[in-house]
Amino acid sequence: MSPETCLVKATASVKYQKRLQDKVAIVTGSTYGIGLAVARRLAQDGACVLLCSRKLENVDKAVQQLKDEGLCVSGIQCHVGNKEDREKLVAMALELYGKIDILICNAAVNPFVGPIFETTEEMWEKVFHVNVISTFFLIKLVAPHIQKQGSGSIIICSSFIGYIPHPYVGPYSITKTALLGLTNVLAQSLRFMNIRVNGLALGLINTSFSDVLSITSDNLFPRFGEPKECAGIASFLCSEDASYINGENIAITGGIRGRL
Repeated sequence: MSPETCLVKATASVKYQKRLQDKVAIVTGSTYGIGLAVARRLAQDGACVLLCSRKLENVDKAVQQLKDEGLCVSGIQCHVGNKEDREKLVAMALELYGKIDILICNAAVNPFVGPIFETTEEMWEKVFHVNVISTFFLIKLVAPHIQKQGSGSIIICSSFIGYIPHPYVGPYSITKTALLGLTNVLAQSLRFMNIRVNGLALGLINTSFSDVLSITSDNLFPRFGEPKECAGIASFLCSEDASYINGENIAITGGIRGRL
């Protein structure tokens, strides 16, 4: 079987299980691509989902799109790198829904593409602040509210290039490696609060950012993944079906190496 004929996309309609019924989820970076697909799937499986992004027009568009599908969603403009915005995000979830059960940390930036020695200190500071530091402090802010529910789930979206660094997105690759470690540390730190923390090491998914990575990928991927192909595993990890899965970084790569 040739690479072109393997890993065929599923075409059968998915039967949604409502396994997240009555749960409340926050999904960052959720107005397009992987974040939007995850937000949609969580809502299809019964959760009420708060979307957020830096641009208000993108938030409004995504929220209306999912509401038109009959899903329980709302949205807020939020730059996760801004402390006040993170606080407003959490406050809105509590105001609208009264609780938080699930947090999906998907927001990220990549300010540079090119040889690593052409990067600046400001670029390094930006990518680490948004991708790693802000992720930690949002989790720190949300965790006490999840604890009040007795249990909950946090997912950190990383990348296969956290395992196999990409030379033309060096700082970004290194932040994704850091997120793999952050997932493991937080899984141990929050398990006493009955909060599970897992990660998704995403491969080449059909988004605008993957166009950058594909330039030097040497045709290792038989095809790009679709955002919705990341969403089902996210929903599963947030459900009781995954109640004994904690501290894992699950590769969604279509078979490309996603481990150290």
